[in-house]
Amino acid sequence: MSTVTEEVGWLAEIDRAINAAFAPITEVFSSIVFYPITIGEVSFPFVVAWLIAAGVIFTIYFGVVQRHLRVSTDVVRGKFSSKDDPGEVPHFQALTSALSGTVGLGNIAGVGAAMALGGPGATFWMICAGLLGMATKFAECTLGVKYREVHEDGTVSGGPFRYLPIAFSKFGRIPAKILTGIFAVAILFFGAAGGNMFQANQTFAQVQNVTGGADGFLGSPGAALIFGIVLAVLVGLVIIGGIKSIGATTSRLVPAMGAIYVTACLVVILANLDHVPAAFGAIIDGAFSPEGIAGGVLGVMIVGFQRAAFSNEAGLGSAAIAHSAVKTRRPVSEGFVALYEPLVDTVLICTMTALAIIIAGAPSLQAGIDQVQAGGGAPDGVILTSDAFATVIPWFPIVLAIAVVLFAFSTLITWFYYGLKAWEYLFGRSRLSDNIFRGVYLFFTIAGCVLTFSEVISFADAALFVCGFVNLLGVYMLLPVIKRDMKEYLADRKSGKLHLLGAESNGSTAARPQV
Repeated sequence: MSTVTEEVGWLAEIDRAINAAFAPITEVFSSIVFYPITIGEVSFPFVVAWLIAAGVIFTIYFGVVQRHLRVSTDVVRGKFSSKDDPGEVPHFQALTSALSGTVGLGNIAGVGAAMALGGPGATFWMICAGLLGMATKFAECTLGVKYREVHEDGTVSGGPFRYLPIAFSKFGRIPAKILTGIFAVAILFFGAAGGNMFQANQTFAQVQNVTGGADGFLGSPGAALIFGIVLAVLVGLVIIGGIKSIGATTSRLVPAMGAIYVTACLVVILANLDHVPAAFGAIIDGAFSPEGIAGGVLGVMIVGFQRAAFSNEAGLGSAAIAHSAVKTRRPVSEGFVALYEPLVDTVLICTMTALAIIIAGAPSLQAGIDQVQAGGGAPDGVILTSDAFATVIPWFPIVLAIAVVLFAFSTLITWFYYGLKAWEYLFGRSRLSDNIFRGVYLFFTIAGCVLTFSEVISFADAALFVCGFVNLLGVYMLLPVIKRDMKEYLADRKSGKLHLLGAESNGSTAARPQV
């Protein structure tokens, strides 16, 4: 026993040393990335304004592309698809792969924190931000497919790594490589720490909590290491098959985890059905006439926008990597599919969580709001959500643990793919290189269960939002290309050309890098 204790103490010393080394770096880097803008009494990160502004501009520029959900549905169903289309996965699997990277703890913990910080009114602005984010996803995912490269073996390399060099070519070859390289490094860093270690850490914490905590069988020294190894093996079995295996897994996992969580939300809502009108009233009233919330209407608006931006990742370029693997010859068709991503992630799941919290009216919600108004920090969002569900489902912590495990696992395998594409951009594409990255990634999965590296993960979070600056700048430069393709596709659909030909591939350009 003493040997195990000494080993755990040794690991803790490593954890503390690395966190101490990263703390000053994280503080400086985060202050730059999340540079605050102050309006009246309210301060918010500039990156949030940058992401929301893009949603507004793209929505206007594309003539409210969000209204074309019927087109999206037809494409997801494979109505115009052909088995011979280049790519690796069908439209539905590309969508679920991207969703698995965004639907996660932000939909559970993030919404609870938003309720404490901004009250019920934050929900309204989260929905607005989600709707705006649909236009951003449409733009970046269209480009991710349009400029992708389909290799001789049928695999695909796409996303911002392909369209950013073309967008930035106006600056010259060297600046274009530097800017795209910054994007790739940021994605790679977040993939290893935020998208991997943090998810693994939270998975172990939730499972340990529902199995007796520190007194349970996962509370013993060494349990985290064993759990991490098992989790890494499960992740490894999926990622060894590449995006086809990831797509096949997420196409089952995402609907399953979504169904479990939404069903739990519906149980709470239906059990308090007579309170639903009042809940919607509180959301609307709180959005435009919040009481006691710092910054008033502007304050609650910013809280809602910020939580939505952090949840659905619209504008960060990550989803465009997953969508680029789709089987299609009409790149804009996948842009329409991507409209569903913020709709499901933010408008549906986040709203369901918020409604459940408001309707349940657990004492911890008001206590959290009071704590924030008194000048304290936001309470743990997972606790607020769990307490709300526990008012109707006493055993909900078990359901929440299952949901968190599924959310985290799907995020782990999707961020492996994002990280792999960044790795290939930086170090080249070969079987040996790819296997080295697989080994590195799985090592960090195990480390995430054993160590916290909190400062490293905070640095990774900031790095992810660096992608937003670089990615959206590139998207702006290619907006005319997207609009032209959108008009052509909608015209073909309206004229019946897509129906008559029976496949997207007819009458269109091949999905290879284009200038």
